[in-house]
Amino acid sequence: MKIKKSDVAMKKLLTAASDVFAEKGFRDSTVAEICKRAGANISAVNYYFGSKEALYQESWRHSFAESVRVHPQDGGVRDDAPAEDRLRGQVRALMARIADENNRDFFISQMEFVNPTGLLEEVMKSELIPLREKTLAIVRELLGPGATDEQILYSETCIISMCLHPMLIRRVRKMAKKTEAPVIIDDLGAFEGHVMKFALAGIASIRREIKTDLSHD
Repeated sequence: MKIKKSDVAMKKLLTAASDVFAEKGFRDSTVAEICKRAGANISAVNYYFGSKEALYQESWRHSFAESVRVHPQDGGVRDDAPAEDRLRGQVRALMARIADENNRDFFISQMEFVNPTGLLEEVMKSELIPLREKTLAIVRELLGPGATDEQILYSETCIISMCLHPMLIRRVRKMAKKTEAPVIIDDLGAFEGHVMKFALAGIASIRREIKTDLSHD
């Protein structure tokens, strides 16, 4: 299948934009710099995307899609596997996505949180909510039918948080290239196992609370 020149040009712009937006955020990034990195004419952004704002949205979507393609959410675990294994797969995939030095969507998101524009709100919801629903479903399955929405939400948030912050610190320290600032988490496999121990122990504790509460009703 022959690849169109326009598709190649758009991908170069998206890749360059992802790099620039991840480094500088939306407001401090310029169309001129993006086009220079992409080797494109400055009018190319308007031609292909219509505006800098639309390019910002599409570059995040492009980065996210590439990241999920390389690190699928299931982590290589089958849909019919036990819930514990499926959760482990998701934890593994999430940590791998953030730790991946080629990942840009996470840093664009962080820039957006620090200096929000509101431009990514709908784009991120459309992509992230379906992924989160899958994680919530597994947590709901592990906690059992008696779990409240609050218990499910809090448990899922704790599990995701255990993955996000350490992997962010890992990426930042690697990018800084400072020998005096060692990487906190180096063995992702060992850390994955540690996170799962905490997660499953916490879930087991909440299950016991639920069972006790139900027995008193």
